[in-house]
Amino acid sequence: MTLPPNVHDAEPIPAAAREAIDALMQSGDLFRYTAKENAPVTLLEQEFAQLLGVKYALAVSSCSAALFLSLKALGLPRDARVLIPGFTFAAVPSSVVHADCIPVLCEVGENYRVDMVDFEAKLDDVQAVIISHMRGHTSDMDAIMALCDARGIPVVEDAAHSLGTTWNGENIGTIGKVGCFSFQSYKMINAGEGGIMITDDADLIARAVIMSGAYEHNWQKHDVLHDAFAKWQNQLPLYNLRMSNLSAVVIRPQLPELARRVRDGLVNHDYVAGRLETSPFISVPAPLGPERRAPDSIQFNLVDLNDAQVDAFAKAAESKGVKVQIFGRSSDNARAFWNWQFLGDIPELPQTRAMLMRACDVRLPVRLTRQELDIIADTLLDAMCEATSAVAA
Repeated sequence: MTLPPNVHDAEPIPAAAREAIDALMQSGDLFRYTAKENAPVTLLEQEFAQLLGVKYALAVSSCSAALFLSLKALGLPRDARVLIPGFTFAAVPSSVVHADCIPVLCEVGENYRVDMVDFEAKLDDVQAVIISHMRGHTSDMDAIMALCDARGIPVVEDAAHSLGTTWNGENIGTIGKVGCFSFQSYKMINAGEGGIMITDDADLIARAVIMSGAYEHNWQKHDVLHDAFAKWQNQLPLYNLRMSNLSAVVIRPQLPELARRVRDGLVNHDYVAGRLETSPFISVPAPLGPERRAPDSIQFNLVDLNDAQVDAFAKAAESKGVKVQIFGRSSDNARAFWNWQFLGDIPELPQTRAMLMRACDVRLPVRLTRQELDIIADTLLDAMCEATSAVAA
């Protein structure tokens, strides 16, 4: 029997990163503000901003920290209402709560994207929007920006899963007021933990830099207009969400690998999607027209299956060595909105709930070979045949 591939390990960290880590260990210079200039975190911010085509970047401890700082830097009042998709990771509503704001959830469709009717209906009662491009699936950014711009509502893009994705040729994360990315291990660039926020707004980034922990005059080591910083000196709280030089030296050598990883990830995804769609019980939502995705996983919906068949499919796949996460079918999945008990009064989103009860997630690291992709596809298709025939019998 051929064993399924390990889908949990990422690509090896490049040799250049290992060399930089060793040099850093020798110096012990891990704090981003120790060096007078050209600290690894500073260089990462400059390179990432150039890569995405924006003016400013701020590297922080996580994408959640970037989202939180984005909301704080927007200057929202306490209890401001922030509209978010009902399908996202629990860190997104958590960042809203942490910023002393109130999450407002909107429906998400079977294609994992924001339901624009529900989005527009709730828009007049909010002060900001976070759009989560969940698992790299881009909502209709043209419609979203038109609606929000007309009302003067700032849009923060949660692009944790979307580094390398484009919309009408524009990089995801550059369309809204702020874009936030993740360097957690299951993302295109892997530092274990870490995040970064980008914007073209000098005043916003100055506020975020100070609140991230640029105490005293450490903000002078950031490549932003000094006038933007000067008025905020000692005016803002420090949350100390900085990235260390150690994380930055792990990330920087991976940036030149991004284009290849995006290319390989899309090829792998589309190949497996084509195989899975030979089953009448599996549907892989297509990308929207302006969207070019950068996937390192695949999501698909189970079609015309009852609950027993859904459970049998997941069990059969796991027994064959391929773990399928069905977002809504566990008591603790952090992507199922009804598990966000910290919100207190959780709204009912029937469309989103129905989708999550049939939406599946399987990792497809970009390093996988065609043979390994076939093993995964064969396993899933065999598990479907086994589940549907066994339950029917």
